Parts: sequence; C-alpha cells; structure tokens
Amino acid sequence: MGLFDAIDASGSGLSAERLRMDVTSENLANAETTKGADGQPYRRKEVVLQQAGETASNQPTSFASMLSSMQGAGGAKSVNGVKVSGIVEDSSALKRIYDPGHPDADKDGYVTMPNVNTVTEMTDLISSSRAYEANVTAMQTAKQMFSKTLDLLR
Repeated sequence: MGLFDAIDASGSGLSAERLRMDVTSENLANAETTKGADGQPYRRKEVVLQQAGETASNQPTSFASMLSSMQGAGGAKSVNGVKVSGIVEDSSALKRIYDPGHPDADKDGYVTMPNVNTVTEMTDLISSSRAYEANVTAMQTAKQMFSKTLDLLR
C-alpha cells in the first residue's frame, strides 16, 4: 500500500459523494416538474458507483481477497477507491394525481407527476452527506499520520 493511497481513496469517495448530493438536489428541485424539455414529466435520477479497481474478469474484488493479496504481496497492490459508472433514470411508475385546474392536466383531469419522493431524496441526501464527512475525516486522519511520521523522522 502506497503512502498516499488512503488520500486517493478518500478523494475518490469525496468526488463520488459530491455528485450524489448534486443529483439528489436536482431530484428535489424537479419534484414538481410535470413537463421537461422532452414534454414528459421529470424522472428521478440515481448515481451508480463501483469499485475503481476491478479484476480482469470485470468482477469487483472482495474485501477479504484484497486484504490477503495486500498482506501476501507486501503491500504492492494499490487501493483505487470508488468511481461513478453512470447516472441512470429511475424507471418506476410516474404518479398520477387528480387536479383538473392544473395546466398539464389531461382530458380526465389527471396530471402525471414525477416519480420523486421527497422523503427518499432527503434520506439519500443525508446519507451522502454523512459519507462525505466520513471521507473528509479519513483524509484528515491520514494527513495527521503523515505529519506525525515526518515529525518522528526529524
């Protein structure tokens, strides 16, 4: 394991969680958008994350295999963190509400609303915020360890 692998892993986590917070904020901002640029209601988006270091068979390595390979190889294998593999639209059903006075109501008075649940989005926002804080703490701890190590070498 290299000297800065902990900071690299935390940095990739910070970037991923920041994107999750941005996408969640977009979902919340469009929770009532009944007509987008394509004329359809807004669809909830989700960020798909994956391990940055995958094996040749494209299968993620498990924690146990990563730990044993690092112990056996004398720490030669690097830790790569996480990466965003894409942003996907949620394909769950859109909500229909009865509101005949709404400008986007159909002939029966129903409006097709986005599939955004504000409680779910707020929970996701809190989760990604906590993960971001955990990555900041891990990065600060690694920085403190490096500083203490350099102080010992003086």
